[in-house]
Amino acid sequence: MSNTDPVSGYRTYDQPPGPGHPTRPRDTGRRTALTICTIADTAAGLLGLWILLFLLDANQANAFVRFVGGTADWLAWWSQDIFTTDTENLRVILDYGLPAVMYLLIGHGIATRLNRA
Repeated sequence: MSNTDPVSGYRTYDQPPGPGHPTRPRDTGRRTALTICTIADTAAGLLGLWILLFLLDANQANAFVRFVGGTADWLAWWSQDIFTTDTENLRVILDYGLPAVMYLLIGHGIATRLNRA
């Protein structure tokens, strides 16, 4: 079985724990870290998808585009209008790209700390 863990370098669930390590606490920490990484990656992915749909002038009347746009607005509420630029495309990239990067950094940082504990 290949390692499909999004946080590389960590033991997969099917590998036995090393000597002297209890199974329960380590597995719980790893599962929590995996959950946090998945949430952070999903949030960043939706924000990136919205940036792509906006730049490609996707049909704003489409239900999927409205869903992605609404979700991106909800995820990036705190970063709206931080940047004021002349071009709308650059503003969208900055206003939605910043939270995507922050979610990735914070989510994977927390996951790393949990895996080291």
